[in-house]
Amino acid sequence: MEDIRYPVGRFQPPAPPLSSADRMRHIAEIDGLPVKLNKAVRDLNDAQLDTPYRPGGWTIRQIVHHLADSHMNAYIRFRLALTEHEPMIKPYDEARWAELDDARTGPIDVSLSLLSALHSRLVVLLHSLKPDDWLRAYHHPERGVVPLDTALAMYAWHGRHHVAHITRRLHTHH
Repeated sequence: MEDIRYPVGRFQPPAPPLSSADRMRHIAEIDGLPVKLNKAVRDLNDAQLDTPYRPGGWTIRQIVHHLADSHMNAYIRFRLALTEHEPMIKPYDEARWAELDDARTGPIDVSLSLLSALHSRLVVLLHSLKPDDWLRAYHHPERGVVPLDTALAMYAWHGRHHVAHITRRLHTHH
């Protein structure tokens, strides 16, 4: 199951600090996520959207809404880390959020639009960071101190990870 659950591999945290080239690559990937996600889901009907990407996994609809939920949290975590000293952030129960009605049955267009606007703001913020800003961090109650370099790499991976769930599901079931 490892292959299906982690189609692009598990996240491997880089050793901070990242090079500026690696930062730019991750920012570009975050910038491109909304277009890649839109392309992956644009021709899907409701039956396809409500199909799990793997047995026992989330539906494609839930993945789209999860990306919006997760990346809203990412945006807030970056802003907190930039304005406070290692702020304690609040984790959330991703699985339970995915079971709420808006995530199980809601139209994906809302989350696609939200991600597009959110990533526009996030990318402007990320491009504004100075080298020392990347060394700032937030404190996750379960993961400990998370430097912004690590968070950047993680959210770039996260988008790639979930788009691969969708595209691999579609290519293996057509």
